[in-house]
Amino acid sequence: MLELRQLSKSYNGRPVLDRLSWQFQAGEFVSIMGDSGVGKSTLLNLIAGLDTPDAAPGESPIIVDGLPMSGLDDDAATRLRRTRMGFIFQAFHVLPHLTLLQNVALPLLLNGLPTARAAEMLAAVGLAGREHDFPHQISGGQMQRVAIARALVHRPALVLADEPTGNLDPDTADAILTLLQREIKATGACAIMVTHSQHAAKKTDKILLLERDGLKETTTVKPFAQ
Repeated sequence: MLELRQLSKSYNGRPVLDRLSWQFQAGEFVSIMGDSGVGKSTLLNLIAGLDTPDAAPGESPIIVDGLPMSGLDDDAATRLRRTRMGFIFQAFHVLPHLTLLQNVALPLLLNGLPTARAAEMLAAVGLAGREHDFPHQISGGQMQRVAIARALVHRPALVLADEPTGNLDPDTADAILTLLQREIKATGACAIMVTHSQHAAKKTDKILLLERDGLKETTTVKPFAQ
């Protein structure tokens, strides 16, 4: 589903990611852990095409669903993100002028799909009855749940989640992780979750540790500097 091939990224001459390679499979829920500043969020942004990797000779360093990201023009990359990806950002990016239902329905509308599933997904994240509220009327944790519902509503093939349970209480976090697991298995999607939470990481199929020398699979989850 997703392949990284010698992916590198530097800012102002300082390397953040250096020749990173890994294959992520469809139907796989993977967590990525590591110290703050090691490049976890940068990695998600590169995969999503929201940032540009360092130029490299040969093939594209990011292959999504068989498509080389570096070979896509802006319109094609936008279509790929819109149709095949779902994003859960730390900053939510919930649109303040839209109701909760309209926020969740947005990916469906952009893809020309029926919008009935938007209400179903709001209910799935515990916000039934709040469809016509606006973001300023709800808490940060509730906005995180809206963002999660929006990311999953169009059944994307690739879900990218940056600390999706960071603003949630333990019980709600467990419910959201269960929802993510269920959606991934039902649709055969691949999900990559960046997290500092040991509890959240243990809910995934595989835990990867991002360090300066690359990605490696681990079964030992330790506290990380945030």
